Amino acid sequence: MGIIIKPIVTEKLTAQGDKLNRYGFVVDRKANKLQIKDAVEKLYGVSVADVNTVNYHGKRKSRYTKAGLLRGRMNHFKKAYVTLAGEDKIDFYANI
Repeated sequence: MGIIIKPIVTEKLTAQGDKLNRYGFVVDRKANKLQIKDAVEKLYGVSVADVNTVNYHGKRKSRYTKAGLLRGRMNHFKKAYVTLAGEDKIDFYANI
């Protein structure tokens, strides 16, 4: 499994991609900023100026069913916000 798990495609990050040249990715929790930078540069062929990371702790969830109360937890994950240098762009919809 690679460092980059999937890109984050939301309205907010799409607007930031157009305006600030910033893109978001869900990445491996053990990856550091240098590894994320190298992975994005290799995968998309762009030059990365800055990488910011955020660790998310999985929330506890519960629901009531016929079988009774079910309790669980969502998964932990890590997000990386990557700012590209110069006029580089990433097009997530190119290969659809």
